[in-house]
Amino acid sequence: MEWLSPPPDGIVVDLTVGMGGHSSELLKLIPNGRLIGLDQDVEALQHASLALKDPRVTLIKANFADLLNVLTELSLSEVDCVLMDIGVSSLQLDSPSRGFSFQQNGPLDMRMDSSASLTAADVVNSYREDQLANIIYEYGEERKSRQLANAIVRRRAQKPFETTDELALLAKQVLGNPKPKKGESYKHPATRLFQALRIEVNQELEVLKTALKASLSVLKPGGRLAVITFHSLEDRIVKQYFKTESIDCVCPPRIPQCICGHKASVELLTRKPIEASDEEVQRNPRSRSAKLRVVQKLSTGGAA
Repeated sequence: MEWLSPPPDGIVVDLTVGMGGHSSELLKLIPNGRLIGLDQDVEALQHASLALKDPRVTLIKANFADLLNVLTELSLSEVDCVLMDIGVSSLQLDSPSRGFSFQQNGPLDMRMDSSASLTAADVVNSYREDQLANIIYEYGEERKSRQLANAIVRRRAQKPFETTDELALLAKQVLGNPKPKKGESYKHPATRLFQALRIEVNQELEVLKTALKASLSVLKPGGRLAVITFHSLEDRIVKQYFKTESIDCVCPPRIPQCICGHKASVELLTRKPIEASDEEVQRNPRSRSAKLRVVQKLSTGGAA
């Protein structure tokens, strides 16, 4: 909230409203303002509507990549602040029926938007072995992606995967169950596999890139964009995009004179990401991976 610091009459957009936690705090800062909350998860919006019973709030079912269309429908062209809290929510993780977690058995679903067609079961049961290996390696950063993909294909030939338990068991059989190194917390062998499937099902990285550009384009001069990420792939995209938009020239070093015409559109407010304190991690273990990065729109500059 301190980093966003919206004006009292500001228009604020929470692109991942979830259960309304961040939005509830933002409303305290804009007594004469307006909050627009987006989420593609109907269940989350139901919770948010109960938590945010306020005439200043407009809740909309939409993917955050659809920000420009949403604002057009609301006859808005500029906003003061945008907040993005990327990735799977606690509501989704804690619901076995959504299939996001290997902690509780459930169907292999992983759709953030339950009306979408592609599920995690579709991916593991129909993608080619090389496709699976690439997804697990690129999105899960799993070194043994080929072994996992091969094991999935051999197993599904006997019986298609249906549940999270079935897939988590296979991951443990292929990868083993190594003990954490000193100072590190235990990580289930299926963690990277589940992350990769979730990203593929929801096309999270491509959606993130679109949403970042859209968010900067609608910010007023002096407006701020804050993004919270939870794994290195997301954070790398946000870090690089913010870095690029904070400098004038993006020409390759070998070119002696600038020919790109790129102009900085933002100022980096967080040179390094803001991370949870030890105290917060104790209260909320899921915050241990969170990284917050914030930029401020310049009065003049290039298009985002």
